[in-house]
Parts: sequence; C-alpha cells; structure tokens
Amino acid sequence: MLAPVLTIDGPSGAGKGTVSRLVAKKLGWHYLDSGSIYRSVAIAIQNASVDLANISDIIKVTQAMVLGFECGDTLIVKLNGIDITDQLGLESTGNIASQVAVLPEVRAILLQKQKDFRQLPGLVADGRDMGTVVFPDAGNKVFLTASAEKRAERRYKQLIEKEIDANLAKIKSEIEARDRRDMERETAPLAMASDALYIDSSEMTINSVVEEVIKLIR
Repeated sequence: MLAPVLTIDGPSGAGKGTVSRLVAKKLGWHYLDSGSIYRSVAIAIQNASVDLANISDIIKVTQAMVLGFECGDTLIVKLNGIDITDQLGLESTGNIASQVAVLPEVRAILLQKQKDFRQLPGLVADGRDMGTVVFPDAGNKVFLTASAEKRAERRYKQLIEKEIDANLAKIKSEIEARDRRDMERETAPLAMASDALYIDSSEMTINSVVEEVIKLIR
C-alpha cells in the first residue's frame, strides 16, 4: 500500500516550511523539505569549491553527498554527518540552489531520494514541484503563496533577528528574480497543480494556514 502524501508547493518565503512541519507534527506523518535537499547540494558544491559552470563536477558532488534529516520542533539537516542547518537559510545558498535546480541531471539524482521519503503513515512534502513532478498522484495538494513584499518583509525580519545585516529592497528584488527563474525554467518549473488548493498567506497567521490545510486532509 502506497503511503498517503500531502504536497505543499509555492514560492520561496511563503511559509511552506513552518506550515508543513506543523501539519506533519499534528498528523504524525513523515516530513520532506525538498528545498533543503537542493540547498544541501549548493553547500556541498561550495564546500568542494566547484565552479557552477562545471556540470560534470556538480553531478559528482550530488551523487556523492550523504544527507540526513532530523525532525523535532525544528529541522536539522546533516550533510555527510555535519550539521549544515545554519547555512541553509543564507541568501548565497538559496541563489546557488536555484541555479543548480535547473540541471536535469541533478534533478534526476535527487528525485529518487525524495520519493524514498514516502512511508506510512504518510508524508508531508514541501517544495516547488512536489504536487506536479515528484508526487503527481498525491491525494492532497496545496499551493501556498504570499506577495513578494510580504515575503521580503518576513525574510528581512528573520535576518535582523539573527543580527545579520539586511537590505529590504535588495531582498525583495532577489525574491522576484528567483520567482522568475523558478517559474521560467524548462525543467519542473514552479507551477500550481490543477488539483491543488490555492492559499495566499499574505494576511494570514501561520496557525490559520495550518488549520486550513488540516481541514483539507480531514
């Protein structure tokens, strides 16, 4: 019997990670953060000092890396046994991840890694193409978004709280550029599945989004 899957797709900064983890916890399901998989590849590439133009070396690094996920109140991601969680949220990591995500060879290697997370009692899969490419047969799908302004404000606030220098206008333009790149790429572009529930979280609290998603499942 195939385990049930809930996919939560949407652009960067829409709150997918927080919502997905809370829903998975409430349901007692497994959790997949596909964004962390691509960001982990980006960190592995940086660690190996690989040029982004060198596709064959990028493929080698992707094949060789060993990923581990520890899900509690927060997500801990380990790359080759080392905790890289703090590096995942960096803008530089996100930008490299977005560029690497367009490579079909890299996507093919990581696709099976993602499918392997589908285990009973169920899986909450969070990403950009979970409902369209990775789990097109998922029984429940959500497309979670928010305005670029609102997403930039949230990111800015996160960085300031961590005492990291940030520029709101720069963050907003980076978010818009990443959205364009993700939507226009040839391989698995960011798109809403035809059978997904559309949620705009711009003026919603995290808890109200979680309630909406749980209602869909039940």
